[in-house]
Amino acid sequence: MKPDTRALAAKGLADVALRGASLREVMERSAPKLSDPRDRALLMALLSEGARWWLRFDAAVDAMLTKPIRHKDPAIHALLVLGLVQLEILELSDYAAVAATVEATRTLKRPALAGMVNAVLRRWQRERETHLARLDAEPTTRHAHPAWLATALQRDWPAQADAVMAADNGEPPLMLRVNRQRSERGAFIARLQASGHEAHAHPWLADAVVLPHSTDVTRLPGFADGAFAVQDGAAQVAADLADLHDGLRVLDACAAPGGKACHLLERARIDLTALEFDAKRAARIRDNLMRLRLDAKVVIGDAGAPPAAWKKQPFDRILVDAPCSATGVLRRRPDVRLHRRESDIAAMGVQQRRIVSALWPLLAPGGRLVYITCSVLRAENEAVVSELVAAYDDAAAVAFTLPVGQAAAVGWQILPGDGDLDGMYYAVLQKKA
Repeated sequence: MKPDTRALAAKGLADVALRGASLREVMERSAPKLSDPRDRALLMALLSEGARWWLRFDAAVDAMLTKPIRHKDPAIHALLVLGLVQLEILELSDYAAVAATVEATRTLKRPALAGMVNAVLRRWQRERETHLARLDAEPTTRHAHPAWLATALQRDWPAQADAVMAADNGEPPLMLRVNRQRSERGAFIARLQASGHEAHAHPWLADAVVLPHSTDVTRLPGFADGAFAVQDGAAQVAADLADLHDGLRVLDACAAPGGKACHLLERARIDLTALEFDAKRAARIRDNLMRLRLDAKVVIGDAGAPPAAWKKQPFDRILVDAPCSATGVLRRRPDVRLHRRESDIAAMGVQQRRIVSALWPLLAPGGRLVYITCSVLRAENEAVVSELVAAYDDAAAVAFTLPVGQAAAVGWQILPGDGDLDGMYYAVLQKKA
């Protein structure tokens, strides 16, 4: 019997929104159950948009029920959320959004609730304008962002907060990074276009190629032979700021899944060490190195307590891609808004300070440390870097500008949507000779 895509999505979304499961993990375990690529595409859309808009339509479902069913029947509650997502976000036909969703209750072995699901979705259609007005009146349900994050954005970026939340809810383009060791960008774009894919060179990122929509990248020409990797343009800035040349000793701390490390290796002949705390994530670094035909030393360990022996031979460049709240990449990781808590930010700050303080002594005189987060919160970015500069007499901030984004007190902040990029913070520190 062919699996019901909506029922599969409802169970997966309930796991993500109500049980804290990772959206990536749910997608990876659910997609193989569907043999038709169209069904897999619908599943991915339902899960992604369901997580993205959960905080809006979860509240709408509650308002239309006499008694909440979130805990008693989590999959049915998630199915109702997905019904509204289909109507309002995916804009599917009434049949697909209502009749097929009602049918999914039977697959979920809750046939007695089919009438209720039908009634709720039909009520939404009748009273749509009233419900939308109520949802739009509250910041949390208007932008589908948790209240603490909306408040933090208003505090840190008052002029841009609404634009940031709107960008978080848009579809990002697919951005690739051409492997200079394996391909030339113009030739690679020609290969993509010859195979029927719309693609163009990014206007200011030297290795970036942009496709307007997501696709199965494993089916793109050049994937198997390492011609490219998937990496948002904001993350590709790291290689420019590292100021590389052949012969440097480089440390990429907190390196998984290895995108920035691979980009550095594609740029210059360097001796690179990739440090990662999690052994499973370290395996992803090795996989990416292998596919891209690159070589680096992968070390499993804590960036906040690096091996003492490393001090004897310091690094010329250190990348600190610090653990952070990931508040800059909500458009690509919509489940983060459901799992992140305000209390996490202080804990992240402690970890970030511990790591940069441990790594600074490993930097050679005249060397450069690039501090990176995919956060938009000042407490994780310029606050951490400012303290490091103040704590070390031999630390100096390097001034730079980028074509998009804005200067922070120290460093540079790309906000989500700036240049159609993800949110990313960069600071460059140089050790005085």
